[in-house]
Amino acid sequence: MKWFFLALWPILLWLHSKKAPTYTKLTIQVQEVKEPLGVLRIALYDKEAHFLDFKQVFASKVVPATKGTTTVLLDSLPAGTYAIALYQDQNNNGQMDKNWIGIPTEPLGFSKAKLRTFGPPKFKDCMFNVDGDMRIDIPLENN
Repeated sequence: MKWFFLALWPILLWLHSKKAPTYTKLTIQVQEVKEPLGVLRIALYDKEAHFLDFKQVFASKVVPATKGTTTVLLDSLPAGTYAIALYQDQNNNGQMDKNWIGIPTEPLGFSKAKLRTFGPPKFKDCMFNVDGDMRIDIPLENN
């Protein structure tokens, strides 16, 4: 019996050392919403290769647009590095409307970055670390 407990001891130590993943809450404040039209479509990315591919998001949320500031909560988010891209789908057609040369005609925003002269920012420009509950403010552009 004594040998049984001695053999079991390393397994118990290993199980005890395993930490449960840490989950956090990310509050996103979308600012400068000029008109309460349609919805805000928010995409959270965890990989550079998937950035701006709305079919490859880590998490997403669609909420009604509120004039002024719209607050969005993403909870149960594991700690890590992320980037956010969002737009106000003013006509609620499920896609970002663009003009004839491909420039977005609906308001959009990015975490920690702005639109560049010739296109959207890169993942590395938008990325931020989440290691505890936090808030990020994103102003809408192209209003």
